[in-house]
Amino acid sequence: MSAAGRAAELVRAAPPRLGGVRLVAVDGPSGSGKTVFARRLVAELTGLAVALVPTDDFATWDDPVDWWPRLATGVLDPLRRGEPGGYRRIEWPDGRPRPGARVAVPVPDVLVVEGMSAARREVAPELSLTIWVELPDPALRLERAVARDGEQTRAELRRWQHFEHRWFPTDDTRTRADLVIDAPHLTDGPE
Repeated sequence: MSAAGRAAELVRAAPPRLGGVRLVAVDGPSGSGKTVFARRLVAELTGLAVALVPTDDFATWDDPVDWWPRLATGVLDPLRRGEPGGYRRIEWPDGRPRPGARVAVPVPDVLVVEGMSAARREVAPELSLTIWVELPDPALRLERAVARDGEQTRAELRRWQHFEHRWFPTDDTRTRADLVIDAPHLTDGPE
């Protein structure tokens, strides 16, 4: 069974803790394969209503984690009450962040929040499952992120990695994970 298949089994067995929604966080450092893994997990959750919210829709180079109240008030709080949520995503039309399209989040069975800081300590009591995706080699993670985002982002990605290096131990994210995925093989190809 694939790692995403095993994770899907855990999600199905977990109780909802965000009102009637199972909240799943897919966290880890940039370039580790979180987005690919989250997409595979969503594909494995057949028969359930699943919403996927990437933290990249909120974060900017200058605001890696302090955007959380926008996600909480726009998505988590309404879903907790059994109501649909939504938010305005950050878009980068000219390489600078700007408010973009509005994203509606209907009430799902499972909400997957994917990205750096998705499993932050403040939401831990409401998480049905915390998944940590890791790739221990920071140089390889940097190259994967540059391949994804473009060479012009290299300096910002280095700064981002430095921030992550401080954030994760302070938040104790990996230690709190229910499932750790060693992800050197995670690419958009088959698992």
